[in-house]
This record gives sequence, structure tokens and C-alpha cells, in this order.
Amino acid sequence: MSTQQARLDYTQQSPQLFKKYLDFSMAIKLDETLALLVDIRASQLNGCAFCLDMHVKQARMNGERELRLHHVAIWPESQLFTPRERAALAWTEALTRIAPLGVSDALHAEAREQFSEEELSTLTWRVAAINGWNRMNVAFRNQPGSKDKMYGLDKAGLA
Repeated sequence: MSTQQARLDYTQQSPQLFKKYLDFSMAIKLDETLALLVDIRASQLNGCAFCLDMHVKQARMNGERELRLHHVAIWPESQLFTPRERAALAWTEALTRIAPLGVSDALHAEAREQFSEEELSTLTWRVAAINGWNRMNVAFRNQPGSKDKMYGLDKAGLA
């Protein structure tokens, strides 16, 4: 466990905003497996230990295979992901690490081969949501596993 202490509990300090952001996040309807891969990859890129821990546990509870979880960090070299998942992971990376010139036309075209306009819009909202959660948890140093019982993640058996 990290030697750093959590700075504050933003859920208690701004409960109305937390609830609205949670409601917003929960309103984003995306295939659960795809959503969790997106959440895991964005959390890896952002260095959000709290979110990475949470979403790996959620993925395991959702039936995700352990090897695929290990391969999320190396997805471009892995053969374990479908073309749709690969497009979502590429889109997640592009929106999490926004390049100076934005998202390329080639990447947009690749994403559009796998997703309808509505699906790509929804995926983009999902990436935006997880990036926001990552920033809150990194800023206030929420500790991995600290809310497992409250979120039901203790049932993942990954303590």
C-alpha cells in the first residue's frame, strides 16, 4: 500500500457534485466489458491507482479473463482483443493523451468502422467520465481498495 495519505474525501466535501457526476457516469450505457477496458486503460495512462484497482476488480467480477487484464497495458501487441475493443482502446488513448493536433482523421475513421455515430459519442462520454474520476482520485490520493466494501468490490476476491 502507498505511504501517501488520502488528502480529503471529495464525496463528503462536495456531495451534491459527487452525486451528479456519479449519476452522469451511470447514465452512460456502453457494453460492460468494453466500458471496463476503457476505464482500465485510461486509469493506467493517468496513473490512477484507486480507479485501476476498482475497475480491475469490477472486470473480474464481470467475468473478464485475468490474462486480458494483464494485456490491457500492451493491447497494441496483444492478440486477445477484438477489432472493436482495439478501436475503443485506441480512442481512449487518443482522448486521454490529447495530441497537439487532436484526434487524427485516420483514428476517427478506424473508430467509425467499429462504432456507429451514437456508439462513438457514447464511448467518448465514457472516456471523458473516467478521465474526470481519475483526476479527482489522483488529486486527493484516494487509496486503492479503501472503498471496496462500500462498492461491493470485496466480493472480487482480490484483496
